[in-house]
Amino acid sequence: MALPFETATQFAALGLTLVAGWFLGLASRSGGAKWRERYQDEELAHARTRDEAEERIRTLQAEVKTLRSQVPASAAPVADDKPGAAWRGWFGWGRDNLVRIKGIDEARARRLNELGIKTYREIEKMAPADETALEQRLELPAGTIAEQGWREQAALLAAGNETEHAAKFGQG
Repeated sequence: MALPFETATQFAALGLTLVAGWFLGLASRSGGAKWRERYQDEELAHARTRDEAEERIRTLQAEVKTLRSQVPASAAPVADDKPGAAWRGWFGWGRDNLVRIKGIDEARARRLNELGIKTYREIEKMAPADETALEQRLELPAGTIAEQGWREQAALLAAGNETEHAAKFGQG
């Protein structure tokens, strides 16, 4: 039985044929131009979208400037739906001093923060079922949060009623 390629010349001819076929394939393909065209189209679409967005931003900034000029200087900015509430930041880094609530010490405040409770509002809006679950997580006797009036204290402090809180619950 004879092998198809036995001599060095036959192997060289096979190699040249393979390389020639590879070059012919590269020369005849049209993919490069097609992808370059698609890239340029996407680049133009992106530039158009960016220009439209920048124009929209300029329009909105002009509108804000107009509206600010119409607001009287004596008008106070509104931070929240309740008076005295402070803005908490974009990423939730703002927190209230929970130790001011009678019944919450430093360790308990730290534990509440670990559980995701960082503001007076979060305590104020707790449902009775949430209180029970929180008491279990903090290992408090049942009914402690209601007895100490955490929600009422939180509501007073969130609204900025410092004197009323101090009169009703003592200094916090």
